[in-house]
Amino acid sequence: MASGDDYFSRQLPGLPGGWDPMMSRVDNPILEARSLANPPPALVQQALLAQHERWVGTPYRLGGTSRQGIDCSALVQHVFNDTFRVELPRSTGEQVHQGMPIERDALQPGDLVFFRPPGRYDHVGIYLGEGRFFHASTSRGVMISELDNRYWQRHFWQARRTLEPTTLAQRVLASGEG
Repeated sequence: MASGDDYFSRQLPGLPGGWDPMMSRVDNPILEARSLANPPPALVQQALLAQHERWVGTPYRLGGTSRQGIDCSALVQHVFNDTFRVELPRSTGEQVHQGMPIERDALQPGDLVFFRPPGRYDHVGIYLGEGRFFHASTSRGVMISELDNRYWQRHFWQARRTLEPTTLAQRVLASGEG
């Protein structure tokens, strides 16, 4: 193949301001995440952080399902479908019955974490590892929070594992997400 025909040496057309960065295999975080040196929890965590980057800044909207506004269960549903090709139910009340319950001290990246804050609705997020979870906050939109934050610690309800981290990692690789 001639160097001009190499997909990874092509310039990206149509970017504003005449800016045409070169595509590079080295700069591809998905390829880096797929390396054999990356154990399944790290691969799952990287894929979830990539999803966070896609959704960060999206405001919370009860019943919302898009980047114009999304609620916590719709975010979890979208992320699991896009990243792991796992179909989860739409509501927190249905998601809380998925998979198997796990202890808080056994959390792995990709586990669902559920909370019972004051008010009418329960809350769900996706555990990232290192004590952090990714969710759609009613006050701040899509964000990452600390499980050990006093508020979240006080309202923690339960955690569930839909699939083992190894299976989630295999699905990340198969879907091309990351």
